[in-house]
Amino acid sequence: MKLVPLLDYVVLEPIEEEETKIGAIVVPDTAKERPQLGRVVAVGPGRKKEDGTRSPMAVQEGDTVIYSKYAGTEFEHQGKEYLVLRESDILAIVQ
Repeated sequence: MKLVPLLDYVVLEPIEEEETKIGAIVVPDTAKERPQLGRVVAVGPGRKKEDGTRSPMAVQEGDTVIYSKYAGTEFEHQGKEYLVLRESDILAIVQ
């Protein structure tokens, strides 16, 4: 099954940070912040303009991006975590 977002939505696979240690103390998962870095898995066709044409998307599959901290909706598909958010919630492309 393939994920196909609608309009200007993007599907991301969050990139988890490595385990955090402070000296010999391991920071538990509940104290960690949500990741803000992700890999683009699928991109919608773009938002429709008033004249009927579509706005081109600035990101494409495979891009690594930084997104807003509390953006999007999380879901699980075939054992992997994903995030669906609007293109406008993406802050930067990491090159």
